[in-house]
Amino acid sequence: MVKDKKSTDFEKPELYMNRELSWLQFNERVRFEAEDESNPLFERLKFLSISASNLDEFFMVRVASLKDMINADYKKPDIAGMTPIEQLDAVLTEVHKFVDKQYQIYNKQLIPALLENGLKITDGSDLSATDLEYVDRYFDEYVYPVLTPMAVDSSRPFPLIRNKSLNIGALLKKKEGKDDVDFATVQVPDVLPRVLEIPCEDNGICPRKIMLLEQIIKRNMQKLFLNYDIITSASYRVGRNADLSIDEDEAEDLLKEIEKQIKRRQWGQAIRLEVPKGIDKKLLKFIAKELSVEDNEIYMIDGPLDLTFLFKMYKLEGFEHLKEHSYAEPQPVPEFEGGENIFDVIQRGDILMHHPYQTFENVVKFVETAAVDPNVLAIKQTLYRVSGNSPIIAALAKAADNGKQVTVLVELKARFDEENNIVWAKMLEKAGCHVIYGLVGLKTHCKITLVVRRQEDGIMRYVHLGTGNYNDSTAKQYTDVGLFTCAPAIGEDATAVFNMLSGYSEPLGWNKLSLAPLWLKDRIIDLIRREAEHARAGESARIVAKMNAICHKDVIAELYKASSAGVKIDLIVRGICCLRTGIPGVSENITVRSIVGNYLEHSRIFYFENGGSPEFYASSADWMPRNLERRVEILFPVEDKRLKEKMWNILDTELKDTEKAHVMNSKGIYVKKTASDGEKVNSQKIFGQEAVSAAKKFDAGSSRVFIPEMNPDAKT
Repeated sequence: MVKDKKSTDFEKPELYMNRELSWLQFNERVRFEAEDESNPLFERLKFLSISASNLDEFFMVRVASLKDMINADYKKPDIAGMTPIEQLDAVLTEVHKFVDKQYQIYNKQLIPALLENGLKITDGSDLSATDLEYVDRYFDEYVYPVLTPMAVDSSRPFPLIRNKSLNIGALLKKKEGKDDVDFATVQVPDVLPRVLEIPCEDNGICPRKIMLLEQIIKRNMQKLFLNYDIITSASYRVGRNADLSIDEDEAEDLLKEIEKQIKRRQWGQAIRLEVPKGIDKKLLKFIAKELSVEDNEIYMIDGPLDLTFLFKMYKLEGFEHLKEHSYAEPQPVPEFEGGENIFDVIQRGDILMHHPYQTFENVVKFVETAAVDPNVLAIKQTLYRVSGNSPIIAALAKAADNGKQVTVLVELKARFDEENNIVWAKMLEKAGCHVIYGLVGLKTHCKITLVVRRQEDGIMRYVHLGTGNYNDSTAKQYTDVGLFTCAPAIGEDATAVFNMLSGYSEPLGWNKLSLAPLWLKDRIIDLIRREAEHARAGESARIVAKMNAICHKDVIAELYKASSAGVKIDLIVRGICCLRTGIPGVSENITVRSIVGNYLEHSRIFYFENGGSPEFYASSADWMPRNLERRVEILFPVEDKRLKEKMWNILDTELKDTEKAHVMNSKGIYVKKTASDGEKVNSQKIFGQEAVSAAKKFDAGSSRVFIPEMNPDAKT
């Protein structure tokens, strides 16, 4: 154990990993699932599609941010000591390797496996005359009327190519006349399916065949340019800077300003150009020059551009046997299965839900019941991302129509959901709700609902707190926890939260909740320091923290100090982790693992052993600067003994995962964990089985609930 190390010793750049490179490691773990032959084939398609979608957003936001810093001559190094130029060079080098590996998996593993299972992706070169007739007829009837070929010459400048759109560029020469070469481009329309299945000629005996829309267009390009010969043509795809830049202090109307910025997102600076390998050099040179992209921003693709089409293939019927079916459907929450009024159930005791293993429907029902309950006086809720046809939005509008006081904070700055949130905000306003458009300079990322109800013994406040969004769609794919409570102390804090959001009321203190950006970081650091003190005093000290990302230097430095004091620290971090493990005298007592499975790990759960009196917390916040310093976030305690057991079970099971866990080694590299004794543990499947078991064991005539026993080795 190292004692009394100077604080500066824990802040050296070599103790930290670069955020962007760490994120790329996460996406490699996603890509690994596409490579892993133990996964069903169509699940592997899905994971490769997700890795491509992730990379798109990474470029639009993170790479774009590095480009902006370089353009602004910003040279301050990050926590790992890398300047923006160094980061960008390292990132682009790694991305080129990453993309090459994606297409190796696609070409050498997935395509042959699909063919073995009766599905062929064709470019048309091996189709029969009958098949080609079908393809050409489809083009003539459905595709041709939608296309808009655009020529480029002295009177028609190079068109604005939309972000992430798939296009086909061509070099043309007039059939008669000068030998001048012209350029033309046509966008592959996203209003049509990208995947076309070609009917089988042999009564179902032949392999099923699909052809991509861009290949259909390329085959029929001559029909678009009747007076020209097509010298060469190729697909291309552009990625642009899509990070909104909003001066909230200067914006007179935040909603209108965001609407204006959303439109500009499609035309941001080009930061990536994808083209097929073998593209004509003259054609590539022309496109690259017009888009002002540099050589290291050009990606030569050995296969179809934009692998997100694989998710469309995932939905093809007839291949259910190639998909994962061993995960349980969302199960009923036992406490709510007795048919009682939801408020009476919550009054009996706090309820913790684990999604998606347990259904999200009770959260929806909570708001829907409040909307029609004559004793409910007010509903207050924060909304960050909601689904396209949200039942919660409908319930809030109904509540306002029923005369309830409804206050909703709709975060307009939720990245890539701005447009959707603007629509809901306007609808709620028309319904009579009081809508708050977030706070100047901050994103409101916390997930909280407050229902104020009149009862015989006075006013009662019912609260829901969660780690995930109020989105009934993503709640089926993201792992999160949510707490229902009517504890007076939390109810008072919830009221203070909404008073702070809607006005200028800043409470002098909090009963149970801790909020960012003013209090939460200090609370986390205090809890870590308390464990270090317990360790120095020879008392039991341990931290288990599960989150999406950790890159806050102050928090990591405190973890290093706690580790050096003897605190055992186990981190379960899905994505970015700038902390390094196994550094002598610094992080020898720290482990880091990442779980990438069928569901997106999204919950934030924290355990502090506290000298034998353990405390559990859940939060909307990761340990990142943006969460702790630039967002409104909430950390809330889970204090009921039964619920603490449930929280421990989540953490303990994930620490034992041997199928979906990747563990960081001392070199900062993640290695897939394997069962040393042959026992396989898939935490996500176990949670599903436990939810099924709990639902079956519940006696609808009582309030008894089956809770998995806490690990007997745990000090709780």
